Amino acid sequence: MPQFDITLAGEANLDMIFYGLPLELPVEQELLASGLCIMLGGSSANTAHNLARLGSSVGFISQAGDDAFHALCLRELQDAGVDVSRVVPPQANVGTGITVFLQHEAVRRAFTYPGSISKLRFSDLDLEYLASSRHFHLAALFLQDSLRPDAPKLLAAMQKAGLSTSLDTNDDPSDEWNEKILETLKYVDIFLPNEKEVCRIAREDDVERAAQKLAAKIPTVVVKRGDLGAFAVHHGKRYDAAPISISPVDAVGAGDSFNAGFLHAWTHGAELEQCLQTGNLCGAFSTTAQGGTRAFLDAEKREEFFAAHGKKSVMQIG
Repeated sequence: MPQFDITLAGEANLDMIFYGLPLELPVEQELLASGLCIMLGGSSANTAHNLARLGSSVGFISQAGDDAFHALCLRELQDAGVDVSRVVPPQANVGTGITVFLQHEAVRRAFTYPGSISKLRFSDLDLEYLASSRHFHLAALFLQDSLRPDAPKLLAAMQKAGLSTSLDTNDDPSDEWNEKILETLKYVDIFLPNEKEVCRIAREDDVERAAQKLAAKIPTVVVKRGDLGAFAVHHGKRYDAAPISISPVDAVGAGDSFNAGFLHAWTHGAELEQCLQTGNLCGAFSTTAQGGTRAFLDAEKREEFFAAHGKKSVMQIG
């Protein structure tokens, strides 16, 4: 029997989220924020944390930073129940990756120091550990400079070992969306982009055409659309899930939380429609608190949220 439901290899970094700053940021002037949140961040770590909080058994490999920040990240993952026994020891003078968000009223800015995020290598990975699972997930591909060239080899190895695979590339800071990503997608069973990402990768302006184009190459393409909900194209058939209507506190990590909900349901045998609904629920629930993981710390509130929106609790799936 597999040791885990899901394994991941990727970044565990620190998120610093500033609230209440003006949209225009003048230079040479001290600006005061009205709030600050410092916590675990990174698409891979957020997804791993929230999967574990939902009840999945999760194994996670990341590159440790050469500072005290990584210990803070690992503690949050361990408290959630994520296995971090294969974390790669730090490289000298390479600090933990940090992302600073400036959360404005309707938009946000993001600044990232890659640090340890970009240093995880294929040769660092315990492939037997990662393969001791039913599913493997990879995220933040364009930030993982050292791992990205070997992403096709990694995903192919997981498929060869009998796992299903998923990918969320997240944003490309260079905005180049290198076509080499298509080689990686050959070994992906579930692709989880948002609207911008699916269009940029498919080289299409229309999200529908973009999804259909990639669905000709990938068994399941799931497109996250925020307040428009989500849809999937699975072996040529389209599935839609309506959005959850709420007033968000903070959208940081909502896409990662969608991934956690979708993959939790998927690996526990749910139908695709329910996977989409669970993803929507988890993405929406994430926005009820600051950061990408804080909402998931309160299981009672999570259950109340799911019940209030008339959906089957993800804790009952499987």
